[in-house]
Amino acid sequence: MIREIDKGLRNCRVGIVLVTPALLESIEGEGVAEKELAVLLSTRRVIPVLHGVSFNDLNDISPILASHAGLSTKESSLDTIAAKLAAAAAALPAA
Repeated sequence: MIREIDKGLRNCRVGIVLVTPALLESIEGEGVAEKELAVLLSTRRVIPVLHGVSFNDLNDISPILASHAGLSTKESSLDTIAAKLAAAAAALPAA
């Protein structure tokens, strides 16, 4: 499974990180996705999508992830978020 995750991270155009209260807890506790998140953060291909948390909450836990332009379900509908994510992915070259 680790090889498939590596392959997916290597070949992705963009990494979408759904930021929820549970993810923030996981990041604080150095959870399972820590390595995958670190790989995405080393690129400019990550877009955080906040659900149930604010950008201030994210900045308190992960200033690096918060520094990436992101979207919030509080501010935009899921349809709008999906359209913006698709446009961002289409604008980036294939890895």
